[in-house]
Amino acid sequence: MMRFRVFPAERNTEQLARQAYLAGIDRTSWPVRTAVEGDTLVLHRSVSDSANLHAPWPVEGHGELTLSTGSLIERTEPYLLPLELVRGTIVQVRNQLSEWQLIGLAVPKAVGGKLATAIERFSHAAVEQNNPAVSARYSDESLRAALEAANLLAAAYTEQVFAARRREKVSGTVCAEHPKGRAGKRCPTPFPLLGAELGADLLDDHTSRQFLMTFNAAEVPICWRETESTEGRFSWTTNDRQIQWCRKHGLKVVAGPLLLLDHRDLPDWLYLFEDDFENVLEFVSTLVRATVNRYRGQVDYWICAGRVNSDVLAMSEQERLRLVARTVELTRELDPDTPALVSFDQPWAEYMRERHVDFPPFHFADTLIRADIGLSGLMMEMNLGYFPGGTMPRHILEFNRQLDAWSLLGLPLWLSLCAPSAYHDDPLAVRKVALRPGSWTPAAQQSFAARLIPFALARQSIQGVLWNQLHDSRPHDFPHGGLFDDRRQAKPALRTLAAIRRKYLKSVRE
Repeated sequence: MMRFRVFPAERNTEQLARQAYLAGIDRTSWPVRTAVEGDTLVLHRSVSDSANLHAPWPVEGHGELTLSTGSLIERTEPYLLPLELVRGTIVQVRNQLSEWQLIGLAVPKAVGGKLATAIERFSHAAVEQNNPAVSARYSDESLRAALEAANLLAAAYTEQVFAARRREKVSGTVCAEHPKGRAGKRCPTPFPLLGAELGADLLDDHTSRQFLMTFNAAEVPICWRETESTEGRFSWTTNDRQIQWCRKHGLKVVAGPLLLLDHRDLPDWLYLFEDDFENVLEFVSTLVRATVNRYRGQVDYWICAGRVNSDVLAMSEQERLRLVARTVELTRELDPDTPALVSFDQPWAEYMRERHVDFPPFHFADTLIRADIGLSGLMMEMNLGYFPGGTMPRHILEFNRQLDAWSLLGLPLWLSLCAPSAYHDDPLAVRKVALRPGSWTPAAQQSFAARLIPFALARQSIQGVLWNQLHDSRPHDFPHGGLFDDRRQAKPALRTLAAIRRKYLKSVRE
């Protein structure tokens, strides 16, 4: 059992208890039972190992972010939550600062100033632990400064890496991951892709023009429910026209997922066979064969499977692993020249606080790679701000740490992203998920895109970034997650994405 005192006490809510979880050194979380006892958050689990607490916490100027403590031992005395969250954040900023300095990052003076302020306020918070209200106030001030330092640091990294890529283009001697080229060797940099999912309908002329001004790639969704609504009868009309439109306008085509393990995407008739895995495997194989044979030569990347950790159909984890592996094997067999990807949503696996799984996303990906089935890349789907079923918002260096971990698997990475632009009810959203009142606005969505997407594109391991929901005027997955609102008007985030393409991608290519 671990206990945390929460100040101000009104922040110790049931929402905090529902979202908080404990993870070990391998970043895998344990199933936990949580309780709110006055000003104390209590977490019960079946082991007593040291753990990091991950919990949502409001920070002025930054919104609500899921922050993590350092590694803490179980003890009788409760920890002071604001203090431990800021301790963990400062350590993360300092460690990343040191790591990037080693590869030649020129650190702006403002980063050092903000970090010094954060440490000074943290010192006051630590001294005032016997006065929790005062300590919490200093902790909040420290957190603001630490997160400002993190944002400045990440922005400096982004700008200097892209500057290194421009130098590399001229000289061919700079390693793009090293802002000052300390590696001193040729390090080819692939041209990264920025795209969005087209949705289930054809784009109108107005939307098409803005799409082409913003993106160099498009994700063409293969919705099994629509493609094969009746067993054995396929309808390709929309996908045919979408792919033709992409090829006409020179967009890279990312098609899929061929198999999306989401009950909203699977055809109703498939559930008649869910207790017969071999039959399900054959139906999936038929879909993959039909799709790949039809579009071979017209698609630049296949997403073979997505949301592979979803608890759908009556399958064991081993069967799900086998099913996903089959989609990759068959795709590569039919189209060996086109890269085959698998997409994993919720890469932090927050859902493991509710249920144990043998194959969290990272381990699932590692197992597929070790199987040597021809997997060409990994996609992480992050639907930010949605709970449950999405990814809780985090600060930029926590995203960096996740990307670092997945980069160790040795395959090109892709990101599939969306974030809300409002928090009120969305009648056209299929998923009915909670959004904290006041938490998301068009400006917040724009800020998220402006901060994370250039940072991701700066990483050499990232091959592409896709916004996975285009408009809110048609039925869609996540509330307010599109780039066009319910009146088909472009949101500020779309303009930001267009600016990102102009500033960062063309400078690399042209």
